[in-house]
Amino acid sequence: MGIPLHAAARPAMRRHGWIVKRGFDIAAAGLGLLLISPVLALCALAVRLETGPGVLFRQQRTGVDGRVFTLLKFRTLRPSNEHESATRWNIAQDHRVGPAGRFLRKTSLDELPQLWNVVRGDMSLVGPRPERPYFVMRFSQAYPEYADRHRVPAGLTGLAQVNGLRGDTSIEDRARFDNRYIEGWTLWQDAKILLRTAALVVRPDGS
Repeated sequence: MGIPLHAAARPAMRRHGWIVKRGFDIAAAGLGLLLISPVLALCALAVRLETGPGVLFRQQRTGVDGRVFTLLKFRTLRPSNEHESATRWNIAQDHRVGPAGRFLRKTSLDELPQLWNVVRGDMSLVGPRPERPYFVMRFSQAYPEYADRHRVPAGLTGLAQVNGLRGDTSIEDRARFDNRYIEGWTLWQDAKILLRTAALVVRPDGS
């Protein structure tokens, strides 16, 4: 009797289109940084006036294969210390977030510096959103499939985010959507996620 065999899908990063994906990431993120440079300057000015020196916030995040990198954002508040920065889950209702910070967070403008992370190769335009190492450890213990998200580079946006899974939403559902994205990855899927992200950003509620 023969042993039944099943064809396994090629891992996403070994598919031919992945080289095209990386090339598109570099071109689109680089061009985006040039085109939105006036917006970046205005955001930096608003942050500088509201929170003082140091307009960029740097935070350790976990990327592909569990490697840690430094993620960039516009600062919307100053954490009390490094421990708070690394372990506090959500600051949406924090009284220390001023009007400019709330606006940047609501419109996702605080995420724009991550285009530089994309150019550097830390991230992709589309992929699972990166999390802090402290929470990666906790979530990996609670949800067996959570660590599988790190098979590909982290993304500026992802399938989970365009399906409403951001902020205080189910971590298990996010992992499920992220792994579905990885297992069924295509360039066309990336294009659809980017288009859906653009539509969500310009909505009046800024989601």
